[in-house]
Amino acid sequence: MQGKPRGFDKAMQLIERGVDIPNPWSLDIGDDVDLDRISSDGVTIHPGCRLHGAATVISAGVHLGEEGPATVRDCRLGPGVRLKAGYFDHAVFLEGSSMGLGAHVREGTLLEEQASGAHTVGLKQTILFPFVTLGSLINFCDVLMAGGTSRKDHSEVGSAYIHFNFTPDGNKTTASTFGDVARGVMLDQPAIFLGGQGGTVGPVQVGFGTVVGAGSILRDDVREDGLLVLTPAPDGVSRPNTPRRYKRLAPLLEKNLGYLAGLVALEAWYRTVRTPFFAQQEFGPLMLEGALEVLAGARAERTKRLAALIATIEPDTDGRRQLVDRHADLLASCAPDQVPGHLRQAPAALVGPLTAAAQAGTGYIAAVQALESPAKEAGTAWLQAMIDDTCRRAAALVPDMGLFEAD
Repeated sequence: MQGKPRGFDKAMQLIERGVDIPNPWSLDIGDDVDLDRISSDGVTIHPGCRLHGAATVISAGVHLGEEGPATVRDCRLGPGVRLKAGYFDHAVFLEGSSMGLGAHVREGTLLEEQASGAHTVGLKQTILFPFVTLGSLINFCDVLMAGGTSRKDHSEVGSAYIHFNFTPDGNKTTASTFGDVARGVMLDQPAIFLGGQGGTVGPVQVGFGTVVGAGSILRDDVREDGLLVLTPAPDGVSRPNTPRRYKRLAPLLEKNLGYLAGLVALEAWYRTVRTPFFAQQEFGPLMLEGALEVLAGARAERTKRLAALIATIEPDTDGRRQLVDRHADLLASCAPDQVPGHLRQAPAALVGPLTAAAQAGTGYIAAVQALESPAKEAGTAWLQAMIDDTCRRAAALVPDMGLFEAD
């Protein structure tokens, strides 16, 4: 007679604690999974699921595998998360976020509250702010996206959309920002719409309220808010290909440094503003820990990719020579511990009412959206000052590159 499957005893322990597991014989639960990090409150684990990793957290109300088998490895799942089927590895999903059948979600991914993806979505090094919705058949790696005010008014990526994040030269200094951190965290900005059967060639920066028509390939920034963008197919081009020319090196560096600065600001937001809200959740401190790990990992990824590109640059101008010689200091300057002390302190007008709301049991989204305008403006100004300071300090290390001069 065949013996019990691996994890059967753990599945039975979970059932005894109140977890809904219709078929414990079908589960694969690794020896490294800590059952004390799995809630007994309203959790359902459907047949065919696999749980692995000591870091795994499953909060109250989570549903796994309702559309097919789900593999969860070292992921942290907040309250009410629904991972319907697919592969999920070293990612963090905050309250009410979800992914559909065939998802492939890998490290560096953070879905904030009520962010979601439909079926067959691939994510890696992706940060989605609350409400952001992805359609089906999407590859959306190396992206930060914000915008929208609710599940009925949300930034959306249409089906069959691709973020092109890998160049013919083999580099991935291609992270794109749709919206921004400083305004996006206030959850009051116009939604962004990327029409289906289209794509973005990273890196780009796109303003809030942008609508990109279906079938368009976005190749340039859309810095101004509220624009409709329809891009025709480019005229035919046939010319000699010169690898690693980097004709637009300064804008490329600016976008990568700006992305890093945004991550620094977002980490500060988590440490100062979000912490009391996580404290109200059953596994809140573990969820906060996981989110901070994702943000640190995102900075490490962007730094690694930028260093790899700089290593291929021919130092044939003063600016490029400075960049090659000082790149280690340049990249080190984009770390949270380099932010001046006076910029690390969040304004009391922001922190005070949010902390009080958290302690009163108000949820994060409701509390942020209830802030009065002066508090939101103070918070945005604080985060933007941190971003601007990080970019200025980086630019000062390579003055001959002329970075951020237009700003």
